[in-house]
Amino acid sequence: MATVDLFAIGNALIDQEFQVSDDFLIQHSLQKGTMQLTDGETQANLYNNLIKTQRHKGQASGGSAANTTVAFSALGGQAFYACRVGNDELGDIYLKGLNEAGIHTTTKSVSEGVTGTCMVLVSDDSERTMHTYLGITAELSATQIDFEPLKTAKWLYIEGYLSTSDTARAAVKQAREIAKANQVKIALTLSDPAMVQYAREGLDELLDDGVDLIFCNQQEAMMYTGTETAEAALEQLKQKSKYIVITLSAQGALIYDGNNAFSVPGRQVTAVDANGAGDAFAGSFLYALNAGLGFQTAAQLAILISSEVVSQFGPRLAVEDYAKLLHSIQKESA
Repeated sequence: MATVDLFAIGNALIDQEFQVSDDFLIQHSLQKGTMQLTDGETQANLYNNLIKTQRHKGQASGGSAANTTVAFSALGGQAFYACRVGNDELGDIYLKGLNEAGIHTTTKSVSEGVTGTCMVLVSDDSERTMHTYLGITAELSATQIDFEPLKTAKWLYIEGYLSTSDTARAAVKQAREIAKANQVKIALTLSDPAMVQYAREGLDELLDDGVDLIFCNQQEAMMYTGTETAEAALEQLKQKSKYIVITLSAQGALIYDGNNAFSVPGRQVTAVDANGAGDAFAGSFLYALNAGLGFQTAAQLAILISSEVVSQFGPRLAVEDYAKLLHSIQKESA
């Protein structure tokens, strides 16, 4: 196994993306902008309804942390993804897609069961609403994880969606212990307002005694801290993390580098699909930090890449596009 810079743990999901109307979301009692868990039968019924009445935009290997590792790898970093898929066609498609993107995986990730799926519903305002059947990834545990690459990694990245799984939280606890024993920095994303609202205890367990870097958007940050502004939330989050990144959608990001807080302006684009934007931001930011480019450049690169993701359908760019965007940032900084 090659040495990796980023070791990520997260759910493995095949995304089915649809363009939908607000009326469709209302009719199916789906809260816009959040992720909702469901069972396999309900998921199948929703999928059949979507195929008949809404616009199917495509299928992709998804999962929040997986999208983050793709961005990290496409920019030139080495990444490993710890996950769990079923021994089915979708599981094969999922791991093959990660390997083709340069992500290291392990055969330990494959087990008896059904690979998880996510209906990604994109409304006309570009907001994404997710309806997720976790399948076998709901039972992700330490048994499916090869922790060996973590021992020499630079970063451990934890997906906040794992807060809903007892076994996954236990696996994360083990990963944290290994990371600390080997001076591996720890980053975590709050992932979704629904996780903050409905799985707060699980998030607290994932955060444990704190992390080196926390990613969240403004809504998640304010909900988690019980504050009314991103700036107030940042002050509270200092109790949990050495470094802090709060994304502000089109307004950019608020960054705390351990000494100073500063804002980086957003980039004006025509938003089409918000799915995966935060994941791409995290992967780009981590790559830049790991490459020694500094917090300011990391934020600029992350905003550039995430804004490009928002400008298209799907959670990822073409692999070659990440390097082109990195080159444009490097030229500006030269």
